[in-house]
Amino acid sequence: MRWLTLILGVAILAGVASVVIVLRDGTPRSGTVNAGMTSPATPPSARPSKSAFTDPCGTFDTVATTPYAVSGYWLIPTADPCTWRTQLEAIHRLGGDTVVRLGFGLSPRQVDDEGRVLEKIDDKDPQKDLKPDGRFEVCQENGLTCVQAAEKDLKAANPGNRITWTYTYRTDEQYGPGIFRCPQMEHKIVVGDDVFYRLVAPDDGSDDPTCDFSSKARGYHLILVSAGTQDSLSQLLDLGDRFGIKVFPALPLAPRDPTEPTRADPRHIGTLTTLTRRIVQDYGDRFQGRQSLGGVYQPFELQLRDWPDPSKVQTLQVYAEQHRIVEQELPGKPILVSPYIDSRRRLKYTSTPAQVARGFKALAETGVGIIAPQDGRGTGKVGLYWPNLKNEPVDDRLKPVVGESTYATAYYGSTRDYYRAMSQAREELSQESVQVELWANVEAFEPSATDTCGRQGTRGRTDKGRLDTQVALAAPYVSKIISYMWSDFFTCGSPSLSEEIAADWNRPIAAEAQRVKRQIQDGLEVRGYHLGDAKVTLSWQGLDTPRVVDSATVGWHDPAPIPGLPAGTERIWIPVDWTTVPAGVWVRVDVTSPDGRRSAEPIYFHNSV
Repeated sequence: MRWLTLILGVAILAGVASVVIVLRDGTPRSGTVNAGMTSPATPPSARPSKSAFTDPCGTFDTVATTPYAVSGYWLIPTADPCTWRTQLEAIHRLGGDTVVRLGFGLSPRQVDDEGRVLEKIDDKDPQKDLKPDGRFEVCQENGLTCVQAAEKDLKAANPGNRITWTYTYRTDEQYGPGIFRCPQMEHKIVVGDDVFYRLVAPDDGSDDPTCDFSSKARGYHLILVSAGTQDSLSQLLDLGDRFGIKVFPALPLAPRDPTEPTRADPRHIGTLTTLTRRIVQDYGDRFQGRQSLGGVYQPFELQLRDWPDPSKVQTLQVYAEQHRIVEQELPGKPILVSPYIDSRRRLKYTSTPAQVARGFKALAETGVGIIAPQDGRGTGKVGLYWPNLKNEPVDDRLKPVVGESTYATAYYGSTRDYYRAMSQAREELSQESVQVELWANVEAFEPSATDTCGRQGTRGRTDKGRLDTQVALAAPYVSKIISYMWSDFFTCGSPSLSEEIAADWNRPIAAEAQRVKRQIQDGLEVRGYHLGDAKVTLSWQGLDTPRVVDSATVGWHDPAPIPGLPAGTERIWIPVDWTTVPAGVWVRVDVTSPDGRRSAEPIYFHNSV
């Protein structure tokens, strides 16, 4: 109720208009949510009427009516609490049980003679002059800038004390007292509607718990945090509790190496770990036992590759130090990281599936609990294709990235090849007592200079058929499928991608076929989503008439969850007389629902026996 009161106050004072995402009910309505998919946060028999949940953003709807194979999404931070509410409600309606929120970066800053924090006039041109940062220019204490006030207090403790570096961090969260280690030097600063936190730590990275500022002169790093007027994370966790959704807030993003922006700058490890420690300590104090806090997200992006010496990779060094702090302060909460893969042959520093698998192992050693590699299709860095189709021309939508080419010429492998290799690496790590989960991050966008979505630059949303294909190629090798990102790729356009999914949520998705004998009869087992009562069509080169088998009549359907595979994955089995199938052929497998909808992507089985 306290959350609802806060939201009401914000809505009245600010006049915030809610953004309502309307999802069409899936058709046809034929049954219940599959085993393993998101269930209502409150059992129907115990759930109060909708009017009991009414708030300024509308009413709560906690029934997952159109559960899709993707069960997690990235979110962009927003100042509008009604946007959080409508987004999580829409995500839950599609069966989502996880959200990952983007975060902000720790930034080393210069300060002018007047104690003002400076920023670049043009980020793309570092040679241009600096200007005072308006966000932090507001931060004042007793007529002094916050930098001057901090320096004054440090020198009052010991005249030899000095600020050797100033950092800024912006967030839409607020923190409790757990953010402070030394309250005599650190505090919250409220200036009108603006909220700041002043953190001070020795510049040797020790974050000295003795808080001794007077016995000897030292250099200190000042961290000024520009915070939100309300705590967005508390709001998200409250919504997560309501909808049964786990939230992964972002850790502070490491400063980038000025000479190579794709790398984290190890010079700032001490300050980064100090800020990380303070934030996760505060999380532990305030959110201990909250089921909706699923873990934390490492936002610094890394390319998976085979490093000659991982111990010398700057970003992995920063990862290891930052992750060690999380393990100490939030035990039991996993760290999620989503590296990217680049399979393009014509570029340097791209990687084969085997090289990526070795990089996967090195990344796991930094203490992450969940690795969700980007599948690369949205950026065009990896293709979606089967081995027997590698000599086919690439999808037209990939040509802006790889040109006129075949898949074999453009790429070292398909997304399926990469996830298979990483799955094998995960199994090997498990045998070495290194436990890490492998998820898939399927990119919900296309390379586009014209059909762009919202704030997404040269990227536009994809369609459900292609998203189904991404799911099909990754699903056999991962335990969960998530997607980058909800806003704006699932919400832009008419109909939006989320509306497309809601209208076609139970179309079959076949993901894998295996030759399996049941009792004394040989046949084919197909794994995927929404396969019950499906017709299976088998075809291969040289076969005049495809063979259609009705699994509801002569087959077998098992909707039970399959250990190690994403929730909602099920299987059907049909009898096949393999003596009539030529050895060595690729058998095309199409799956069609009872109402005639065929899976967007066929799967292929190589009859090698």
